[in-house]
Amino acid sequence: MAVKEQLYILDTNVLIEDPEVIFRFQEARVGIPIMVLEELDKIKIENSSRGASARLIARHLDKIRSSGSLKDGVQLENGTVVQILFQDGCNLEKKPKLRVDITDNKILMVAVSMQECGYDVVFVTKDINARIKADALGIKSQDYMRGLVLAENYYKGWQEFDIPGVELRKEFPSLLKDLVGAGTVQCNEFIALYSKGNEYNNRIFRYRGGGVYREVSQPKIAWPIVAKNMHQIMALDLLLDNDISMVSLTGPAGTGKTFLTLFVGLYNILVSNQFYKMTIARSVVPLGHDIGFLPGDVQEKLRGWMQPMYDNVDMITRLLASQEGAFHDNEEQPYEDSGRHSRHHEESRHSRNRRFPKKNFHRRERQSSPIISLDDLINQRKVSLEAISYMRGRSIANHFIFIDEAQNLTTHEIKTLLSRVASGSKIILSGDPYQIDVPYLDFSTNGLVVATDRFKGQPIFGSVFLPTSERSEISRLVQELL
Repeated sequence: MAVKEQLYILDTNVLIEDPEVIFRFQEARVGIPIMVLEELDKIKIENSSRGASARLIARHLDKIRSSGSLKDGVQLENGTVVQILFQDGCNLEKKPKLRVDITDNKILMVAVSMQECGYDVVFVTKDINARIKADALGIKSQDYMRGLVLAENYYKGWQEFDIPGVELRKEFPSLLKDLVGAGTVQCNEFIALYSKGNEYNNRIFRYRGGGVYREVSQPKIAWPIVAKNMHQIMALDLLLDNDISMVSLTGPAGTGKTFLTLFVGLYNILVSNQFYKMTIARSVVPLGHDIGFLPGDVQEKLRGWMQPMYDNVDMITRLLASQEGAFHDNEEQPYEDSGRHSRHHEESRHSRNRRFPKKNFHRRERQSSPIISLDDLINQRKVSLEAISYMRGRSIANHFIFIDEAQNLTTHEIKTLLSRVASGSKIILSGDPYQIDVPYLDFSTNGLVVATDRFKGQPIFGSVFLPTSERSEISRLVQELL
């Protein structure tokens, strides 16, 4: 019995997610239904990453057709044959009864037609319902797996261990060397060590590569900032390290990602002068129903989307003006009213976020804040608010670049943004990979998670997952109950 030739039929969403997908296969036959090309033709006019992907696919196919007929199939250098497919390729004796006014159904009928022609068809799509329909029609289907990062393998940027107290008192506990020998620690990954029986007796180390560790502690800078938990200490260590050019901060709402990033960014442009300017961009994906057209120029339109930035800068302004919180004796709240945080911490061993003993700080005289408002900083050209859509083609040098809500960006969009970073700049990607508002993106495929997974272990990159909300008791309960 002759072995059937395998034919991979690609859905529109696969081509949009990865415009280079036709070059990923090796010595295979890849089919693109004509209906998919019609959908791409409608998408290509969009001023978005989807439109850019559709245009790139069109350019690839236009170049390929110069080597032969796409209807019959054109062989690429890697042995793969690319072919445009039509439903009338073979006559079906019994056609399944599907609505022909739905594009997905037309694509599936092409798959059925090619299977009747003798091919071993595999339908590749990101659409779960399309895969279910394909199965009902007797067509093998699969998700497009390239770039997939499983939640259980997600890189958090830290590991936690309990060790005997006598080991913890050593300059460098022996466990650190064991992790290097086993190859289970990445460059710039944090190791949190706790004394058995005393969770408040702890130390943090960051692996610098080459068998070298550096101990990490509360940062000492001119502005009043104190991390509320061990993971915030890790985040600040990366944000303040001039040798780290790219940082990924992930975690649920209220964990301090935006506040800490803005605080360090403003400190770097106003005090240490490490960077010329801070550039802030944010994914403009609405939560729930959109309110429609917004009047005004780009900056006026961005104001609503950037309101979280205004809120956090206002909070920083009040903190600097009053010098209350972190620099009062025996107080550990750096940016919120400490009276609101009498909470019980009952966290599992795998997600525990032990709090540090309260520190004593010298009282300082009150002084006026160097920040008046975010609008003033924008007028002084110290800060710029940018729409991600307009960052293509730029080269951003000597900037502190903050990309918020990055979980709503595709891998292609993240790649475009990262390629904008020029000499002397630092970029921070922030977001909650469990809270995605964009169709066809999920935990495993969004640009924030994929970029974190690809860059882990690079000497210029560091990442921290912040698991515990410090915003309020309500915010903390939301993460547990909803």
